Amino acid sequence: MSLISALQFLRLNEIPEAWVDAVWDLEFTKRIPLDDTIAGHLSVSGDKDFRTLYQCLLDHAAEQQDGTLQSIWSILGENHVSIKSLVAVLSFFVLAGKAKKASVQQRVSGLHAASLYLLLLGVQGSIAAKVFHEVLLDTCSDLTSHCWPQDSRKKRKKDGPKSSQADGKRSRPQWKDTPEMEVNEADDEEEEEEEDEEELHFSAQDLVKIRDAVVLLVQSLLRLLQTFSLKDRPQSADNCTQIFSKLLHFEPVTGEMTFANPHDVTQLRSVPEMAFCGLQVLCSSKHGDQKESLRRVFHQLLYIILMMNKGDRGKPSLLIPSQAVLSTRDQTIHFVCHLVNELKEIALPVLQILLQHICFQMVEKSDFRSHGAQAVGMLTSQMTSKDYACFIKWLFKFSNSSKMVCRLFSVDVVMVLLEQPERGPQECQDPELSCFLPHKFLIQNLLFARRVDESPSVQGHALACLAQCLELPSFNVTRAVHNLFSATGTQTVLEGEITEGSLSSHQTQKSYQTLLFKTVEITSADSFQCEAKENLAHLLRRIKDSKTHVRKSALQALVGLMKHSVIPLSLENLATLSERCRDPAVSVKKKAMQCVAELLAAKPDSSMVQKAWLQSVVSALVDPENSVRDKALEALDQVLLSHLKPYSASLHLDAGQRLTWDLLGLLCSECRNLSWYFSRAFTIWSKQNKFTEALIGNLISHTEADHAAGAWLLLSKVTASSIRVPHGKILDAWDTMIRSKNVTATTCCHILCVMGDIAEHLNKDTKDRIVADLMSWLKTFTLSLDVICAAVETLYQLGRSKEIKQTQAFLSLHCGELMSVCEAYLAGVLLRERGAQNLNEELMVKHLHTLGVASLHCPAKVSKRTVLLVESVLMIHSDKLAEGQEELPASLSQFKANSLPSRVRAHGVLTLGKLCLQHEELVKKYLPVFARELEVGTEVAVRNNLVVIMCDLSIRYTNRVDNYIPNISACLQDSEAVIRVHTLIMLTNLLQEEFVKWKGSLFFHFMVALVDPVPSVVSLCEYCLVQVLLKDNPEMFSQHFIECIFHFSDYNKHKSYNRFPQSEREKARFSLKGPQHREKRFRIYRFLLEHFTDTQRFNITVKINQTILACFADEELQLDADGAEVLSETFNILSLKEIKLQAMSAPIESTEGEEPEDENMATIVKAVLQVAQKKVVSQVQKKAFIENTVPLIISLKSLLEQKRSPVLRDLMAYLHVTMQDYRNEVKDLFSGDEQLAAELEFDLKTAEKESEISKQVDNCSLTREARIPPAQGSPVRSAALLPFIFATPQPPRPNTLAARLAHTDRRGSRSEQHVQSIALEGTVMHKGAVDARAISTPKGVNMNLTFGEGVSGIFSDQGTSLVSETRVLHLRSKEEQTPGLRQWNVQSPLRQRKKSSKD
Repeated sequence: MSLISALQFLRLNEIPEAWVDAVWDLEFTKRIPLDDTIAGHLSVSGDKDFRTLYQCLLDHAAEQQDGTLQSIWSILGENHVSIKSLVAVLSFFVLAGKAKKASVQQRVSGLHAASLYLLLLGVQGSIAAKVFHEVLLDTCSDLTSHCWPQDSRKKRKKDGPKSSQADGKRSRPQWKDTPEMEVNEADDEEEEEEEDEEELHFSAQDLVKIRDAVVLLVQSLLRLLQTFSLKDRPQSADNCTQIFSKLLHFEPVTGEMTFANPHDVTQLRSVPEMAFCGLQVLCSSKHGDQKESLRRVFHQLLYIILMMNKGDRGKPSLLIPSQAVLSTRDQTIHFVCHLVNELKEIALPVLQILLQHICFQMVEKSDFRSHGAQAVGMLTSQMTSKDYACFIKWLFKFSNSSKMVCRLFSVDVVMVLLEQPERGPQECQDPELSCFLPHKFLIQNLLFARRVDESPSVQGHALACLAQCLELPSFNVTRAVHNLFSATGTQTVLEGEITEGSLSSHQTQKSYQTLLFKTVEITSADSFQCEAKENLAHLLRRIKDSKTHVRKSALQALVGLMKHSVIPLSLENLATLSERCRDPAVSVKKKAMQCVAELLAAKPDSSMVQKAWLQSVVSALVDPENSVRDKALEALDQVLLSHLKPYSASLHLDAGQRLTWDLLGLLCSECRNLSWYFSRAFTIWSKQNKFTEALIGNLISHTEADHAAGAWLLLSKVTASSIRVPHGKILDAWDTMIRSKNVTATTCCHILCVMGDIAEHLNKDTKDRIVADLMSWLKTFTLSLDVICAAVETLYQLGRSKEIKQTQAFLSLHCGELMSVCEAYLAGVLLRERGAQNLNEELMVKHLHTLGVASLHCPAKVSKRTVLLVESVLMIHSDKLAEGQEELPASLSQFKANSLPSRVRAHGVLTLGKLCLQHEELVKKYLPVFARELEVGTEVAVRNNLVVIMCDLSIRYTNRVDNYIPNISACLQDSEAVIRVHTLIMLTNLLQEEFVKWKGSLFFHFMVALVDPVPSVVSLCEYCLVQVLLKDNPEMFSQHFIECIFHFSDYNKHKSYNRFPQSEREKARFSLKGPQHREKRFRIYRFLLEHFTDTQRFNITVKINQTILACFADEELQLDADGAEVLSETFNILSLKEIKLQAMSAPIESTEGEEPEDENMATIVKAVLQVAQKKVVSQVQKKAFIENTVPLIISLKSLLEQKRSPVLRDLMAYLHVTMQDYRNEVKDLFSGDEQLAAELEFDLKTAEKESEISKQVDNCSLTREARIPPAQGSPVRSAALLPFIFATPQPPRPNTLAARLAHTDRRGSRSEQHVQSIALEGTVMHKGAVDARAISTPKGVNMNLTFGEGVSGIFSDQGTSLVSETRVLHLRSKEEQTPGLRQWNVQSPLRQRKKSSKD
């Protein structure tokens, strides 16, 4: 078909000339309606007509280019076809398809018309034929974004009808349908406009038609760019770049892209491939300066790499990182790498700036940071070593940015770069840059330096990444971390750093045995010992940080260092790890348990690690948090139960089985104190039916192995909840134990426990035989004390029956027999002349212990003679017993010393206490004796046992023991720490079970324990008070706070407080009065206030005003020496920061210097609520201050001035602290006392000026640029490193971090001279310097960078800058003296007033 015939369907000869002129006059910005008849004819134009015309034009253009056919423009002129009308009609279709309500046919026709226009524009001679119009070119090029359905981004109505063609909509590509996490205001306005429009629905066939038309349009645009230069049309080039960038999201691409530039665009399979091809064409020299073209392309690709949607207006919005978004991002990164490989030197400077903008525009979300860091790693792999070193140099400065997200992202980038092969210093010719190439610089100067960051988030992330470094398969990375913490006397250094390329493929394991065979140099590392200790001490401090995530990250770092033997498995480090399993935060507890499990998996043969794991996990079984208990149960199940297999002497145990039996062995020996916690696990497992016959059978098979002790331990826990237990093997083990002398006491106890559990399933003959064995065994008195208790308990289990009388008769017979034997022995020792001199101490203790244990089962057998015999162990009564008197002494004041050893007397006390448990008359008799002995006794073991006895008696005889609680609590100040600890534990249990109440001086005795000289006692006391007692009684601290002030000041003149009775001895022991104890008192006050709620803080302030300040103001309490001390103490307490409301003092979400990058709606709402809450609380607090406090303060000030009291200073100090919140309202608040108001204003102004002066002094001593500390052993010259050519300058800020690093990281300064610090004051550029840039960088403090706005200065290294001659750095020399401080001439308002009155 001829070209003219193909044009017939456009009816160009019928188009009015006036309409054509009007269209051209409006420059194709508005669609002008045609005559209805003509418009009707044009509307019936189909796809076939457009495609036919397109093919004719394409063929003619190709043949015209070859010179075989006449020019298209000549043919159109000869046939009187108006080119102006043709363009106008094509624009009619284009603008119709661009409309929001356009139908499918209008969209397809518009796309075809746009393709025809672009094809015409590419024909040679189009400019002369006046086909080109910039507006129409941009409209046709961007028509895809208007014609492709975008209704998924609209706000759908919930009750809107569903389309029957929904299935068809699912099949369309994902372009512009990517869900966004944030939508800017402009998008909101567009969506509100679209809500009123009728929603259009498209079938699968409709979408296929539109896509085919889109493909044709993109192919036409590619053909145009191959022949039509945009060199002089930068705006059109920008538009094309944006269009191609949008098309990258059009549809998913299957297979791998090659980015090859085909000769025929129809060979490209998908729209994104065409878009990448178009971007590559735009970077060719045909379309202008390639640097400028790359800048333009990289600017658009930046947001795809960042996974952002950059609209025409508003800030970029984040995309949800779906598979489609991630795939497009990966393809874009590979495309950038392809461009860099193709253009090489031209692209490298622009790549530097692209990397900088990726870093600067990164958001705080972890997944975006992770993907961004991976992108940086892939792009840096395309750099030469010199460019890479320049980027690392810039990254170091970037890591000192004032924005928290920048410092956080720098850590992510470092971790990705450490995974890459290390570049050797010899690869960079510039010696100033070569020091940035080793991984050691990244670890020590970028990663490890962040451990002292001002943001807890950055601190935690840096510590977590430090632990990950040790997992990397790099020798030099591992060595760098070792150097930070290694405290060895010498270090081995090879003749050069090991590079990854120097290792063969099979050398992948990290082991120092694989080091290259080179000369070894031994260097002294004494200078590193101190630094290594400092680094480890800092890490241990971070484990106790106030921020939860910092503690978790520090734990991960500590475990990583121990796993890889960087630091030793010392008791201190393991104890720190175990301690965090009892952290107040649940997440930290779980993290600590996970860390100790990792350490156990890495060091399964270390007994110290095994103990730490047991102490961490087993003790967590009683944690108040269910999730922590479940995690501990899961860990025990995996490590202990899951590895239980039948025992065979011919088979070796695997690693898991060995670990299981090692742990069980420790529970039987060194960790027996965990047995009670361990039993809790079996109580829970029994309800879950975990104990099968196979499990019990496996355990019994191990009773014959070397690790039989562990098997008996598990059996003792399991058999109590199991019905079917094979008795035969257990009875055989019993017989073996009775005959053997090599069975340990712990194993004996477990076997006895198992025998007691299966007793009810045994027949009478077997029971009688076992009872006989037990009695004969017990009568030998060769058993340990634990075995005696277990044996008597098993005896009870064997004699227990359904009839209580039968059980009592059995126990009276057998336990009574044991008691008779013990009494006979005691009488023989105590009544025999010189019996105590030849005393067998061990045998005496066992008889006393057996007597006490047996008496608990048969209290009727306890006679008065029995009591006197036990009492005689503690005092001399042998004459009465010899005469046969059985009457108890009428009165007894205290125990009297005799010749018996202290250990015997201590067990005698325990036995006497067991006798008292069953006889109330003995309790009445001996309680005063016990109390007196607590006061005057000198034997530690006796006093300790007396505390245990009296606390046990208080459970059964609560009312009788209640009067002696002050005597027990007085032991909180005992001279021995072990007694203080046991007293604290016992009293806490009694308070928790409510056998004891907070009466008298008990609470204040606990408070004194908070300032105990032994830190472990203080820690235990804090745990008991906060984690145990405060949870049961949240008002406990606030109820006693006022009385604490009077009690610790020893002030008893108040009518209500400090009126409870106290002995003089008790007062002297617990006194904290006087200036020498002031620090202790305020430690107590701070501890109490820290655990107040805001409501309690507010109420306690009001109560202090009413009960203390008001009493002194009304002179109910005299202002004598004691009164002045209490009033001074009160003002100091009111000045504490802990008494301020947290709602007023807590920061609003982000701290200073941390700007949240991704403020979603939830964060904004939370911040608004915090501000509103703070405002309301401030108003309430202000009202209370005006009504309650101000009148009292004015009255007290007048009173103190009259009496010339020194307390006036404390009052003014309190007002100075309080009025910081009301500094602009001083006159209004204190209108009743003008003099006081003037003094306060003067004090506040003076304090403000002093603060400003101190800040100026600090700022003068700090440099504006971060100092780059040289890496350990790296050849960094003693000169400040200048920013390189395309570096983005940092905003000026005082770098307090440099001071911290200078204090903690002196690794380079010990071996080299101090680095001279040069502060960059500014940069001067000549007028044309901006044009030489590849990508513009931001200016000033604002870091929201764009490629086309905010041009700033570019610094350059000497000899490498493209425009070095025109850039001048203004430096402040070291010799310049800082100007002197301004002399303040401040006079008091009162002095001025007095001076004026005199005049």
